[in-house]
Amino acid sequence: MNFPVIKGAAYNLFHAPEMLIHQGTTQTSEMRTNPGSDHLKKLASALRGFDDVVQYPANQVYIGNMTPAELEATPTPWYANPIPAASRVGRFGGIYSEDELIGLMKVVDIFDLVMLEDTFQKSVAHKLLSNEKFSNIKNIAKIDNPGISKEDIDALLGKQAEALRFQGQIVGCVKRAHEFDPALTAHVMFENLVSKASSVATVMELLANLSMDPHDVEYIIECSEEACGDMNQRGGGNIAKSIGEACGLLNATGSDTRSFCAAPAHASVEAAALVQAGVYRNVLVVAGGSTAKLGMNSKSHLEKNVPVLEDVLGTFAFIISENDGVHPIIRTDVVGRHTIGSGSSPQAVMTAIVTDPLDRAGISLKDIDKFSPEMQNPEITKPAGAGDVPEANFKMIAALGVKRGDFDRSEIAEVVKQKGLPGFAPTQGHIPSGVPFLGFACDMLMAGEINRVMIIGKGSLFLGRLTNLFDGVSYLIEKNPGIVKQETIVDKDEIRKMVAEAMRNFAISLGSE
Repeated sequence: MNFPVIKGAAYNLFHAPEMLIHQGTTQTSEMRTNPGSDHLKKLASALRGFDDVVQYPANQVYIGNMTPAELEATPTPWYANPIPAASRVGRFGGIYSEDELIGLMKVVDIFDLVMLEDTFQKSVAHKLLSNEKFSNIKNIAKIDNPGISKEDIDALLGKQAEALRFQGQIVGCVKRAHEFDPALTAHVMFENLVSKASSVATVMELLANLSMDPHDVEYIIECSEEACGDMNQRGGGNIAKSIGEACGLLNATGSDTRSFCAAPAHASVEAAALVQAGVYRNVLVVAGGSTAKLGMNSKSHLEKNVPVLEDVLGTFAFIISENDGVHPIIRTDVVGRHTIGSGSSPQAVMTAIVTDPLDRAGISLKDIDKFSPEMQNPEITKPAGAGDVPEANFKMIAALGVKRGDFDRSEIAEVVKQKGLPGFAPTQGHIPSGVPFLGFACDMLMAGEINRVMIIGKGSLFLGRLTNLFDGVSYLIEKNPGIVKQETIVDKDEIRKMVAEAMRNFAISLGSE
């Protein structure tokens, strides 16, 4: 069987300390309920600078400059052991400053909702226009136009616009998109434009990394946790096509997939199925950052004297294509799923999405070289009381292996070490859900270092207050064995004989008339 392949992946980070203060839900909720709190007073002075963010080891792994193995060997806490010579440019992507993100919001804004102060717009225009990867973004040239005055921005802020800030100063605003529609407020448009802008930058990064013609992308699946629409269809979508338009993907259509943290795994399987079925040749999966999640655990971090590490927006993009005999394949016959009847205990969830699909394929847990579940950075989650999430997942997988007889109980620690990975992704729900390891997995599989990787996505559907169910999807990636020739019912020589016989019979029939 010719399985689809993963052509490549891109990952970006966007430093957003001002958005953390003013758009992160932990902070906006605090502003509403306790505006004079110590937390809000201390927050600004506790935030990291851009250089600190670039030098942070986990961020260097996310953009591909360090491997997970190198991160594991780095002394902890990682925030106290920066990488002095770290670059903001990585193998998989880059780390961008907040002014660059704001400028990108202006570029991808179709309805003139983003207004920037003239001096600020001129300064960010130089940065964006000098980045060759952004040169083909639709309307990129408009960032070079004049901005507006501070007085005009103040007037718009008086009409329910949302302020854009950089280094403590108001440098622009996002206007509301409708006079009274609650789904088109300035705050909602702010969130959606950030998601779109960060996605567009990452797609352009991916296309440049792969030297891929934008016209070759035929379908886009957007799998963030944002929703766009109006009051008649609050989550109607389609963020995917808006991203494609900005990136010049003129031959593509697309749609949005939503399932909280599990959405990237669902999107991966959907993309693989579409390619294998022959519906589309190249499918793009992409997700932008979520401003609501910025500083989500900042209270716990400040209480424990830990830097506020949730100060970056993570993004990803990857291409799933027809089998080329080279890139790693997605085994569409080994897909795990948490069904409605699977049960909600951690063991039941992990059994449904890890061991059940392997059992159906006759593959042992021993045969999987690496598992990539929720890859949250433990330096973010542990101070908040959530523990080391990836490690907990690996221990559960190892324990299931012991129960099944795949491993001895004494091997659990070694299994966790050998088949696990250190968490290195931002804690923005969908971002750490398995796929941050795709870039490394492809490199390692193609180099022959490993043979099989399982990507695992899990989600909490009870967050929507419609069901208490959990969600989970997994899929297996393997080293490409080469293109398999499709079997035909009749070989070519036989077809030629059949055609010749038919023509002969036809000639005889004409002569008899």
